[in-house]
Amino acid sequence: MANTVESPETAAPAGLKRALSSRQIAMMAIGSAIGTGLFLGSGLAISFAGPAVIVAYVIGAVVALAVAYALAEMTVAHPEAAGFGAIAARYLGAGAGFVQRWIYWTAVVVNIGAEVVAAGIYVRFWWPGVPLWVPAVGFSVLMLVVNVLSVRFFGEFEFWFAMIKVVTIVLFVLIGVVAIVTGLPGHPASGLRAVTAYGGFTPNGLGGIWLALTVVTFSYLGTEAVAVAAGESKNPRKDVPRAARSMVLRLGLFYILAIAVVIAIVPWTQTAKANGVSESPFVQLFTTAGVPAAAVIMNFVVLTAALSAMNSNLYVGSRMVHSLALDGMAPRWLAGVSSRGVPVRSLGLSAVGLALAIGISLISPDNAFAALVGLALFGALVTWLLIFATLLAFRRRRAAEGQPPSLVRLRGGPVPVVLAMIFLVSVIVTTAFTPQFWIVLPAGVPFLVALCLAYLVVRTIRRSRAKTQSAR
Repeated sequence: MANTVESPETAAPAGLKRALSSRQIAMMAIGSAIGTGLFLGSGLAISFAGPAVIVAYVIGAVVALAVAYALAEMTVAHPEAAGFGAIAARYLGAGAGFVQRWIYWTAVVVNIGAEVVAAGIYVRFWWPGVPLWVPAVGFSVLMLVVNVLSVRFFGEFEFWFAMIKVVTIVLFVLIGVVAIVTGLPGHPASGLRAVTAYGGFTPNGLGGIWLALTVVTFSYLGTEAVAVAAGESKNPRKDVPRAARSMVLRLGLFYILAIAVVIAIVPWTQTAKANGVSESPFVQLFTTAGVPAAAVIMNFVVLTAALSAMNSNLYVGSRMVHSLALDGMAPRWLAGVSSRGVPVRSLGLSAVGLALAIGISLISPDNAFAALVGLALFGALVTWLLIFATLLAFRRRRAAEGQPPSLVRLRGGPVPVVLAMIFLVSVIVTTAFTPQFWIVLPAGVPFLVALCLAYLVVRTIRRSRAKTQSAR
């Protein structure tokens, strides 16, 4: 039997194994992006914009789609890259690659900490007497074990975990459409009266829509995970673009259709005040539809949503560190992989960060952890900004070298890229005017400066070592 030899362009980075299919990659990104924000946190966005929040979700979907196409365009040209950070280092310089990967890793780890604590809270829905740290530690260990096993097992696990969320949203939308058009047993058709009956479609004006974009953009963060998996995709040139397109279209439809059902059936003033699983608009609709124990079922769904997001983010975080180690921007020993092709040392570092995030959230949930969440949002938005900046540099260099445009690309030339970057900067600035996200800039900017200084130190050390070795 002839041996199959990977070309340098498609070889997996340093020991990683190409075992993820396009369906697994797409579902992993969906799992990373759809957390408890849709099921429980969408009320915050609705409180800002009222029924007009649907406009904010459409805008967010368009920007997320632009990110996906930008990543697909660059990944097709560099399928061997260990994520978008390695591509940024190639086109924007080592400093940009260093900052992007470390700030994204920090955002991911903090987000994992938030999700695991949320998972513990959901368990206490059934067993209120259980100390919060018990389920938090238990779920952390479970997700680490899943990630330590082969990447193929991880992909399959995440596929079915994310599928629970997808099925729930589809059922919610279908029941909602029936409730709007024909009505449910014992309940007449609701129609679209709730969309305008409580202060109009835009009760808080255009300013409310803009404030809602801070929450909505955060909801779509995680779509970039599709590019991180390029190094372990079976066929990255085909799988990543296909997964990116299908993932963002599904994600946009899930969010837009689900929110449309919510604002059409439940008065936005009521949704904005909802707090907890039992008051989720999903539970309200399932209860109206006669689904027994709707709150219990929904609690299980949001629990799986949190675990799915944890699982995907642990994968993404470990691959970021592995990529940094390969480029000499983190200790080289972190690049080591197991016999199954899993970067267990990088995963271990991500676990340490996870432990810190959990500890802080348990000790000071209202103060210190709020700063960490602000840092996570800032880091994720900066990551998107650098993705677009990398795309501009990528196109400029390819044009200068006389290379043809990528077959998969973001259409419209530089205009949509620049507009997306302006949008993201505006969202970052707007966080200062929202009480829930006021900490984003005070937490994020100093950390960004610290990373830039850290890179200068790393670069100095590397140059000093190179001079010493050349002198020998």
